[in-house]
Amino acid sequence: MEYIVSARKYRPMTFDSVVGQSALTTTLKNAVKSGKLAHAYLFCGPRGVGKTTCARIFAKVINCLNPTPTGDACGECESCKAFDEGRSLNIFELDAASNNGVEQIKQLMEQTRIPPQTGKYKVFIIDEVHMLSTQAFNAFLKTLEEPPQHVIFILATTEKHKILPTIISRCQIYDFERMTVQNIINHLKSVAEKEGYTYEDEALNVIAEKADGGMRDALSIFDQAASFCQGNITYEKVLEDLNVLDADNYFKIIDLSLENKVSDIMVVVNDLLAKGFDGIQMVNGLASHVRNVLMAIDPQTTQLIEASDSARQRYAEQAKRCKPKFLYQALKILNQCDLGYRQSSNKRLLVELTLIQVAQITQEDDGASSGRMPCKRLKSLFKKLLNEAQPKMAAQVAKADTTRSTTPDLPANDNATSSQTGDTTPDTPNNTPKKGIKLSGIGVSLHNMMLKKEDNKKKEDLSLGEAANESSSFADDDLRREWLSMCNRMMGNRQYNALAKRMMNASIKTTEMPHAEVIVENTLLLNDIQKILPRIKVTMAQRLHNGNLDLTLRLAEPHEIAKRLTPQEFLQKLTETYPSFASFKDEMKLEIER
Repeated sequence: MEYIVSARKYRPMTFDSVVGQSALTTTLKNAVKSGKLAHAYLFCGPRGVGKTTCARIFAKVINCLNPTPTGDACGECESCKAFDEGRSLNIFELDAASNNGVEQIKQLMEQTRIPPQTGKYKVFIIDEVHMLSTQAFNAFLKTLEEPPQHVIFILATTEKHKILPTIISRCQIYDFERMTVQNIINHLKSVAEKEGYTYEDEALNVIAEKADGGMRDALSIFDQAASFCQGNITYEKVLEDLNVLDADNYFKIIDLSLENKVSDIMVVVNDLLAKGFDGIQMVNGLASHVRNVLMAIDPQTTQLIEASDSARQRYAEQAKRCKPKFLYQALKILNQCDLGYRQSSNKRLLVELTLIQVAQITQEDDGASSGRMPCKRLKSLFKKLLNEAQPKMAAQVAKADTTRSTTPDLPANDNATSSQTGDTTPDTPNNTPKKGIKLSGIGVSLHNMMLKKEDNKKKEDLSLGEAANESSSFADDDLRREWLSMCNRMMGNRQYNALAKRMMNASIKTTEMPHAEVIVENTLLLNDIQKILPRIKVTMAQRLHNGNLDLTLRLAEPHEIAKRLTPQEFLQKLTETYPSFASFKDEMKLEIER
């Protein structure tokens, strides 16, 4: 007996046997029972969800000579038998992917003039209608708007956005939904029972998730797994056949992350990569797992997990050990890895760093080995050391003062004391060495760093004060030079790099001393500069030595916006302005590459 794949063998023949589209099938059945049929329908949705199947069932039902009270075909009349045997002359199917020209549509329009021999309607099913050319759509438009009374068009497509709006407006639109995991599992169970296969629920769950909402894909994968497992569909064999990551790996990674066991996670990652799994596949799978654990925290959202009941129970158990903050942060880190994976030159390192960050989320803020946010940790550590050193330093200074009051200061004794106490404090005006004080290398560095920071702050305040008291005049060239210099300095900061590049194209000029005007070409740039305008004023006033400087922003008038020249136009302008350059270009036969 000839083998038929499950997707064809168990294709629904009635509306009631269609899986996961109850709302649409009910609407179509009610339309048949009431006799209120439209002249054109548009079935759209993902692949393998029943668009063409529903179109065929609908075409069979509306031509049935004795439809049932429920709106289904009787299956016994001549029209139904002709349809089941594939010899019906009232139903035409056109594959628009291979017949998308004007000639094919014209031939189809010619057939609409001939009334049906049996039944009430001629039904034209056009699959993948979005593949029709624009000329074919235009040729089809008039007939679709006003077809003969005996003609019904059913258009099916996976990409509704590619269809002309004039076509969509003439059709009743039915949006088919993706199959849920549970619906696919239930249908696969019925198919397995009819075929005499044994199965495990977890194995069917893997197949349903792999199908990604398509019943046809699920049945194809089911046939493949059944062949590999020889009728005994088990979880382990399905994972091996489909090369799917075991969910146990994700549970294990999250458990290890909660315990901050980075080395164990790296071993798991290495084993998975050695088996041929892709890094991004691992990251996306872990992100889906974390999302399911997050949904399992609240019983109200547990139903959003597309998995079997046993898998939902495992998610709920792990959710009890995870804090929502950990899950939120893990999702954010994994999503950032997904966004940067394609651009990364070392993809394995990116995956490993991502999992290391996930494993460090739950570490305490004062942990010495967390490795998170090193700058802030070092800063807090320095503050702690400095706070501990200051009381000791004060006590040692008091003791040294007492010693000096009873002991005469002699040059020899001073040197001896300095060498014995290990005083390494540099002799600077702001840091006078104090005899008898012993500072560690870290304490000296911290002390000097704080003093230097205070000196820089004093110098900055002094320069601003001096600028406020100055009123030096400046020219447009000075203004433009300092503006470009400021933009160049801003480009060194990643936060302002893009803004600085755009600011360099702005025009700046003096209106009336000491007032200056910045002219920008668009509102977006004007708003961005407005946010940092006070800081710009301070910087420019300091550089121009004029504390009365006033900067205003203005949008450029149309005539003030200079046309941006193409390389060819720029070369033409150079040759017209400088004749010597034109002769040089002709002698050297220089041209701009296109």
